[in-house]
Formats: sequence, structure tokens, C-alpha cells
Amino acid sequence: MTSRMLDRGELDEQTHPDLRPPSFSDPAEERAHRKARLAGACRIFAKFGYDHWVAGHLTVRDPEHTDRFWVNPLGVSWHRIRASDLLLADFDGNILEGERPLNAAAFAIHAELHANRDDIVAAAHAHTRYGRAWSATGRPLEPISQDHCAFYGDHAVFDDYTGAVYDRAESRRFAGALGSGKALILKSHGLLTVGHSIDEASFWLHLMERCAETMLLVNALQPTDGESAYQVLSDEVAALAREQVGEHQHGWRGFQPLWDELLAESSDFLE
Repeated sequence: MTSRMLDRGELDEQTHPDLRPPSFSDPAEERAHRKARLAGACRIFAKFGYDHWVAGHLTVRDPEHTDRFWVNPLGVSWHRIRASDLLLADFDGNILEGERPLNAAAFAIHAELHANRDDIVAAAHAHTRYGRAWSATGRPLEPISQDHCAFYGDHAVFDDYTGAVYDRAESRRFAGALGSGKALILKSHGLLTVGHSIDEASFWLHLMERCAETMLLVNALQPTDGESAYQVLSDEVAALAREQVGEHQHGWRGFQPLWDELLAESSDFLE
């Protein structure tokens, strides 16, 4: 009997179909899949305490009408949200499906992201505890561990906080700072991540929050003999690790155990 080990994201699609994103021939089926994953991601974020006040929003582009996106409504608890609660909005701010109100900040930020980059299928933004704390430094993540290397050369800092974002002119600056990357640290604000799926975008935010926590921990260490108490990986090593753990499929895969755990607890969010 032979076995295959995965190396650098390589897949045997015949024997490991569950380790790659699903494909769809029916837009309706894909839409239902994306909505379920978005609602599930909200539930997962709630479990980790990423819900804060009414701040934070997740979006996923509609598979058929690419100038529209699904988003969690304003004021609905992430602990209780269901797929049927989601709103469908277009880039002009019109609500095409759903009865609840749309978060103005969610529209301003996400409409600009989706309109600016065709490759962004999903985006996640949250005011997480450690993300907020690290964002106050105005500094990017450093490549101090393999996890941090997932963001090496692939994230940026937006360091010009001017208040809550309610218009697209302001969020256009977010998109400009993000560039072609997958994550943005919003100074004095929170974290923002994007991906080719809601799975990927959500996992990157989860991982970035953990990396922000670690950055705070190591920066609290006392320096020794005038030198830093921690070391940063070389550019060469960080770039290699980025290829090994920071590609789209790695983000998608990282979300799957979280999804399985959620389904094992409850499936009412699918309704």
C-alpha cells in the first residue's frame, strides 16, 4: 500500500478531494455554499470573541452577479446569525435581498474592495482584541515564526485613522494601502483580510489575530545586553515559508477544521 504526503500544498485530487476548494456548475448551488460559509464564519468568529459591539463585517461576492456581495446585517449577533439573515447589496448600496439594515461602514469598506480587485471573492474585518492592540503600534507583523511568515510581504499598515468609515472615498484609501496583498492592519482600528473564498479570508483574519497576540508577547520581553529579546527570520527564509504556508489553498485549508467543529456543535446557521 502506498501513501502520499502533501508537500508545499501539492494535492492528489483523486485521493484527497476534500483538501481543495469545491467547484460548482450551478450558480445557485455555489451561492448557497458561499452564504452558508459566511454565516458559519460569523459563528466561528463569535466563538473566538471577535465580535465587538456592532463592529465587524464579512462579505462574499455573489457567484453569478459579480457586482453584488452578501454581507451580515447590522445588529445581528454573530452567535445567532443564519444564512437567511444575510443581505445582498450592489456596489451602489442598494439592498437587493434581505430585510435588515446594512452597516454603512460595511458597505463603504467592502464595496470598494470588491470593486477594486476582481480577485477578492471575500473579505473579513473585525475589531479583535489583540488586533486592536497591535494596530495601535502602527507597525506591520514581523516574520518571527512560521505563522507570521504567512503574511510576509503580503500585508500592509494603514496608519491614517480619521474616524469611522462611512463613505467610499475613505475606504478607497484602504484599498490603495492593501494593494495586491491579503491583509491590512488598520491603525487604531482593527484587522482586514481578503481571499479567494470566505474560508480563506476568515482564516487569515483568525491567524492574523493570533500573530498580533504573539507580537505583543515578544515585544513585552526584556532586551538582554542591549539586544532585542527576540529574533526576526531572514528575508530568504521568510519568503520561503510564505510560499509554504501563505498561499490561497493554505488559507482555505486552515478554515476546514474550524468549519467541522462548528458543524459538530450546531447546523442551525445553515437555515
